Amino acid sequence: MDIKTLYDANVINITIAKNAFDALYSAFGRHIESWQHEVADRLANSHWTGTASDHAQARIRFLGTELQSAHTELDLVGKALAKAAEQFALAQSHLVYALDDAKAAKLTVAPDGRITWDNEPTSANYAGAGAETTAIAISNRITSALNEADQADREISARLNHFASNASNGLGLDAATAAQDLAAQTGREQVPPAGTAPADVKKWWDGLSDSERQKFIHDYPDRVGNLDGVPATARDEANRIRLKQVKQDLQTQLDHLGPEPPQKIAGANGAVTNPDWMAWDAKNIDLRDKLKGIADIESRLGGDKLAFRGNTPAFLLGFDANGRGRAIVSVNNPDTADNVVTFVPGTTSRFGTVGGDIDKADEMAKAAGLADHTKSTAAIAWVGYDAPQNKFPDAAMDRWAEGAEQDLARFQIGLRSTHQGAPSHNVLMGHSYGTVAVGYTMSHLKPPVDDVVLVGSPGVGVDHASELNLDPSHVYVARGSEDTGIAATAQTGWFREDPMEPDFGARHLNAGNSDHSHYWNPTGDAIKEFGKVIVGTWQPS
Repeated sequence: MDIKTLYDANVINITIAKNAFDALYSAFGRHIESWQHEVADRLANSHWTGTASDHAQARIRFLGTELQSAHTELDLVGKALAKAAEQFALAQSHLVYALDDAKAAKLTVAPDGRITWDNEPTSANYAGAGAETTAIAISNRITSALNEADQADREISARLNHFASNASNGLGLDAATAAQDLAAQTGREQVPPAGTAPADVKKWWDGLSDSERQKFIHDYPDRVGNLDGVPATARDEANRIRLKQVKQDLQTQLDHLGPEPPQKIAGANGAVTNPDWMAWDAKNIDLRDKLKGIADIESRLGGDKLAFRGNTPAFLLGFDANGRGRAIVSVNNPDTADNVVTFVPGTTSRFGTVGGDIDKADEMAKAAGLADHTKSTAAIAWVGYDAPQNKFPDAAMDRWAEGAEQDLARFQIGLRSTHQGAPSHNVLMGHSYGTVAVGYTMSHLKPPVDDVVLVGSPGVGVDHASELNLDPSHVYVARGSEDTGIAATAQTGWFREDPMEPDFGARHLNAGNSDHSHYWNPTGDAIKEFGKVIVGTWQPS
């Protein structure tokens, strides 16, 4: 596709062709109705019986199926032409706007796309000191518009060739073929439901054009952003759109919460806590907690934390502010990284506390780089489940881990589905109660993971490392000498065998004198060990 071809393209002709097929579709539908009434129904009501009748009526029914299949195919041709007209018109408008902006900036665009300008300050056509920067930006826009048109051209050609082939070889009369074509069209119009297998989601995404993907991202950011099987960059784009919307909604709720009611009111036996204050206070705390979570995410995506972390990019792979809230943030792109570690936090983790978990992901990505600077690493903070919010009784229950299984396993499968190039080395790490969630997921669902790391674990629901569906040499445990509370908890047997016991069969990492909250201290022993496991270079000391 070149500039002149796209600029001069008469997109209206595609729309005229689409309207012609729509008219053919409608006329064919009326003929089917007439045929059904005048032929099929009359024959069925003729009281004709016998072998010949049976054969005739079976053939009539088969013809009816063929006609309906052809009717479906005609409709799909019209839809394909309508989409082509939309895509070409959009690409053409992008080109026209770019050329208009070039003219306004006193830049000359040649037919082959080269851009020139007058550099003489005294000239009436002087393009200004920033001409080169403007020219580069406009050149990129022109290239993007031409690429859009090329893709639209390839897509409509492939689809029309498909329908033409169906018409010539008779497959367009086959009900199964028509149903398959209709399903493909439906996939271009609907986002797969939550919980769809990541491989199926990836197949759906790959079958969309760039303009269709952008439409889904902007029209359904909440659904696309949380869908395992959609590439990380697209999820991030969708979730950033949604994050702004949710932030505005939460702030509006906080602004309209009203003044704080009296904390105490008179009761029959003296002052008692005001129920209205309790409801107000709980709502106030919840809204402020979630807005803090959003502020921390925004800061890491593009604010002060981004600069502090050396401009290492972060990707928002999912979030939900309902209930306790959930959030999934990746430091670096997991679809292109050589190593990917998913970190599952434990008790008290929620949407509002995600900032601390993102910091841990940053430290792991940094530690992995120090362990092997030749490989890239993505570190993911996966606050993707409802974690217990208190040590007792909630953290003694396994229902939180059971609730995490399906989502955590599907997320791991999704990482494999969207990864580009050779498979990455994937590590699943849990901390505290997060190890319970990891253990239940690994032992019950066997997601595609290369190594498991259990940090400060109270137990993982199994008695031996091999029950995690990995060779025990790929299961690592870490517990600092000052993490005495979790050691005592592990000995109670709430979640079966203590992973630190020799009988459990896991490899032991050096966690030094860390306590339960400081395994990710950048100067500590544990984080260095984590980095080596993540890049696959750990060796026993």
